[in-house]
Amino acid sequence: MDICNFVYFPGNEVCSDVMTFDYIDGYIRNLTVENGCNGNLNGISKLIETKPAEEIVKLFSGIKCDGRDSCPNQLALAIKACVEEASSGGKR
Repeated sequence: MDICNFVYFPGNEVCSDVMTFDYIDGYIRNLTVENGCNGNLNGISKLIETKPAEEIVKLFSGIKCDGRDSCPNQLALAIKACVEEASSGGKR
C-alpha cells in the first residue's frame, strides 16, 4: 500500500497558500486548501477523489487563471511530487 501524507506550498503565483492531501494506493484523499476560490476548490476536492492521481495530473497540468498559473496546475505539480516521493520510499 502506497501512502503519502503531503503538504505543498504553491507559492505566490496563485491564491491558495497551502495544499494538504493523502495519497493512498494511487488516489488522492482528504484534500484541503487554505485560501483560494472556496467554491471551486471544494468542487475540485470532491471531483479528484474519484480519479487516479495520474489522471488528475494530466487533467490539471497547464491550466491557467487570468493568464497566470492556477491552483489546479499547482495541485497537479503537488500530486506529481507526492507520487515521486512515494515511489522513492519517501525521499525528496
